[in-house]
Amino acid sequence: MSYRDEAPQPVREFLVYHDTIKGQSKRTVDSYFLDLRTFTRYLYVSRGLVPRDTALEDVDISSAGLDFYGAVTVSEVYDFLAYLSRDRELNAASRARMITSIKGFYKYLTVKTKQLDTDPVQDLDTPKLQKTLPHYLTLEESKRLLSAVDGKNKERDYCILCLFLNCGLRISEMAGLDLTDIRPDSLLIHGKGNKQREVYLNDASARALNDWLLVRRSIPAVDKNAVFLSNRRKRISVDSIQVMVRNTLLKAGLDPSQISPHKLRHTAATLMLQNGVDVRTLQEVLGHESLNTTQIYTHVANAELKKAAAANPLARFGPNDDDSED
Repeated sequence: MSYRDEAPQPVREFLVYHDTIKGQSKRTVDSYFLDLRTFTRYLYVSRGLVPRDTALEDVDISSAGLDFYGAVTVSEVYDFLAYLSRDRELNAASRARMITSIKGFYKYLTVKTKQLDTDPVQDLDTPKLQKTLPHYLTLEESKRLLSAVDGKNKERDYCILCLFLNCGLRISEMAGLDLTDIRPDSLLIHGKGNKQREVYLNDASARALNDWLLVRRSIPAVDKNAVFLSNRRKRISVDSIQVMVRNTLLKAGLDPSQISPHKLRHTAATLMLQNGVDVRTLQEVLGHESLNTTQIYTHVANAELKKAAAANPLARFGPNDDDSED
């Protein structure tokens, strides 16, 4: 799939902007393309530009131009969302993502490039999402997981898990680590949108990384600059990391259906908050663009504050319990 071949001109320009100017990942740009392609195909059918019984995947949208998108009404978008819910059975989160893509597209056309005067989706409501608290391992469960590492790749796997739990890396960031990203006491992380951040290593992470690098130096690597190698001596893949995490969770007696590599990132964030790291610092560590994304972890801080309040010896002192002298 290549949006440069399939996307109509206005969509292609929007995607090129996010690809080259905004520097967003291929996965993100592809997601925008798929969302806007589905939206455009739906409009072709609903407007009667193709026979009503045409399957969406058979609709050719290459001729959709600025006039086509400029004629869109908010009612058409709501009809599209109803179609996604009713016929495609997409959940609220998936529909919300579609809205994000559509709104971003029209913001580009009206604000960034001023190709359109009116944004038909400016006031479009987004499906209400139920906020869920992130799953994470407790401190004791984290120790159990690390203690369960064994096998021929012990040093590598221990280092990966240690970095997940101590530094809160994303799985793609872990797989993409290069030897040139290693600093004396930190790692240069290439995050979402090609944004870089520096993550400092604590003693445990530094020891785990050094132990792995001692083993790594003796391996005739195919990918010379990759930090973590597969059994084929190539850069380790995201899928391989997922399998390793799952297997180690099972060895530790933990439920892999509840804990994924991303949940290990949640664990790192939660443990940091529990031990005094403020939310804005945590935002920098995790590489979140918005503070709102980080604030979901404050449920932990709030729980700890409630415990602290209950533990105060004055917690059960009432107005009739005054034993002071007159």
